[in-house]
Amino acid sequence: MGEILFLAHRIPFPPDRGDKIRSHHLLRAIARLAPVHVGCLSEGIGDLAHEAELRVIAASHCIAPRPPSLALAGIGALARGRPVSLDAFDSPALHRWVTDTLATRPIDAIFVFSGQRGQYVPPGFAGRLVVDLCDVDSAKFAAYAAVARGPRAWIDAREARLLAAEETRLAARADATLFISRAEAALFAAQQPPGAEARISVVPNGIDTADFDPSSVEPHPALTGEGPQIVFTGQMDYPPNVEAALRVIERILPVVRRELPSATFHVVGRCPSPDLTPHDGRDGVRVWGEVPDVRPFLAGADLVLAPLTIARGVQNKVLEAMAMARPIVLTPGAATGIEALDGMHFVIAESDEQLARDATSLLRDGPRALALGAAARRFVAENQGWDAVLAPLAGHLGIGRSESARDAA
Repeated sequence: MGEILFLAHRIPFPPDRGDKIRSHHLLRAIARLAPVHVGCLSEGIGDLAHEAELRVIAASHCIAPRPPSLALAGIGALARGRPVSLDAFDSPALHRWVTDTLATRPIDAIFVFSGQRGQYVPPGFAGRLVVDLCDVDSAKFAAYAAVARGPRAWIDAREARLLAAEETRLAARADATLFISRAEAALFAAQQPPGAEARISVVPNGIDTADFDPSSVEPHPALTGEGPQIVFTGQMDYPPNVEAALRVIERILPVVRRELPSATFHVVGRCPSPDLTPHDGRDGVRVWGEVPDVRPFLAGADLVLAPLTIARGVQNKVLEAMAMARPIVLTPGAATGIEALDGMHFVIAESDEQLARDATSLLRDGPRALALGAAARRFVAENQGWDAVLAPLAGHLGIGRSESARDAA
């Protein structure tokens, strides 16, 4: 095995949001297999502060600035008939670095993290190509289009159509296409030509249960007062997270507070949407914005709610709450890709009424909530460790195949 080129749309440090958590652990696992060269984009000066961490793990690297204007990227994509998602992460500097790296280093494989990176793989590359689509991004935009109105619906439908074509193009070229969950892999396979499913595999998200350990984290002081404490975590300018938080604030929490008037709902995560911030301090709601560590908030939670309507892949927020032994009430979409059992490891509910009823029931029944949280932690400790879930990477990258063939002969 020679060397590996790893392409990601964001710098994989620090692992503090969903995509960066996955890319971070993938990169670390790949770096243990072979020398790795990392090409990624920065979204500001904060990203560049982590270049030293990248330098330690990578044989070489390029952190190119992401195009500064999403609006300009959108205009350009419309003019060229491309998905906006591709132009939003397109960088001439990164294209040049990829070309130079392939020309000067013995690159045997390229690992592409997320569909936006596929545009950097040159047509003439003859080595192995592994594409981690994570989830079916085109399906997310199709879901957006189904509920949007006016020009927004047309834009999202266009993005869904063009991204689907790009995903199919990448999968046809790749030696392996990876997804976070069986559901995402099956959805994608159903849209592909016959035979394509042989190259589609599942590599789920993992969780570091040593890091997310309730025995080593003190609850945040704001969650140690009177009344039940309910927590939702996530990137809070991401539309599905905003929608889920507003669903709790507007439709679920008022029902819970009719029976438990002192219940407080904490929205924890960076870049809270302008739709969320006015609710801070009103009717039992706290909107925290970015915090240095979500674990104290999880440690202090009596309940974690994850009522996502649009959810793709495996939700890190759910794995983190499970590892912290929290009782969780979540929607079927938020539970997708986690092979845990409803009623044993978490509680699945769909309607606002059922979510409110199950949340209230768990908040009233302390022993049941504790048992549910303990079972959740046992499940992720036994099934979702990063080393275990990423073990198949070597095979996907072709490492060990020739040795296996010689042994068989």
